[in-house]
Amino acid sequence: MWERVPEHPRGRVKVRTIDRTKHPMHLTLTTWNINSVRLRIDLVARFLKAQRPDVLCLQETKCPDDAFPLKRFHRLGYEHIALNGQKGYHGVAVVSKLPFDASNIRTFCDKIDSRHVSVILGGEAGLAAPLVLHNFYVPAGGDIPDPALNPKFAHKLQFLDEMKGCAPLHPDNGDRHVLVGDLNVAPHENDVWSHKQLLKIVSHTPIECEKLLGVQDRGNWVDIARARIPMSEKVYTWWSYRAADWVAANRGRRLDHIWVSEALRDGIRDFRITRDARGWERPSDHVPVTAVIEV
Repeated sequence: MWERVPEHPRGRVKVRTIDRTKHPMHLTLTTWNINSVRLRIDLVARFLKAQRPDVLCLQETKCPDDAFPLKRFHRLGYEHIALNGQKGYHGVAVVSKLPFDASNIRTFCDKIDSRHVSVILGGEAGLAAPLVLHNFYVPAGGDIPDPALNPKFAHKLQFLDEMKGCAPLHPDNGDRHVLVGDLNVAPHENDVWSHKQLLKIVSHTPIECEKLLGVQDRGNWVDIARARIPMSEKVYTWWSYRAADWVAANRGRRLDHIWVSEALRDGIRDFRITRDARGWERPSDHVPVTAVIEV
């Protein structure tokens, strides 16, 4: 990869090559369910200007591809964008400062509902070896945790089953894969404000937790949040709009995830949740979740 290096105050530059085998690259990656990218583009811009991740994965963009605010992202320095959107519902996007070698979309449950997009970062991005990045928006599942009574919950369970059974989603030994997104399940006791009170609430029911952890186990994925934060500590990425004072109530859930393949486990350098974003004007009910990975 080439890098421009200042030579002296008059602004002339020299160019040097970077050997990525000697100078590993740190990839900063953020996932965020934005709950309408056009409505909240100013919040996205605020975050990008402050944090400058290399790659931003958005869920619930809620707009068709031809209405996505490409020009705004380009002005912010994010010129490489992979989209899978639809009008008014769902939608995912990968927005990057780094170019992609390829992109792909998968469908699940025989539905065309814009819940997945993947990209490959490789030589074009200056990586020594390819990295596959999957961005997901798993169905929320409605309010009734009974697939016989609630088709939305049945869809969610089927979606998780298909994720587990989809071999290309799961890395082989040595593969460099990252899976992120709003997975709409808080799988561990301290991923919710009250384990006992939420056992019959969609997003934390035993069957959902079992199925999501089954996806994780199938690919031997590393859940970065729980690799960095003890299971005994509460961790949230979502706070309901229904709370009059979300800070005082603090009834959160960890619905947004970043997983890496075993080959990247030793490269995890940082993990952070931008909790303050929940208090911004007209916010999403989810907040940005960021990891730094040596690649």
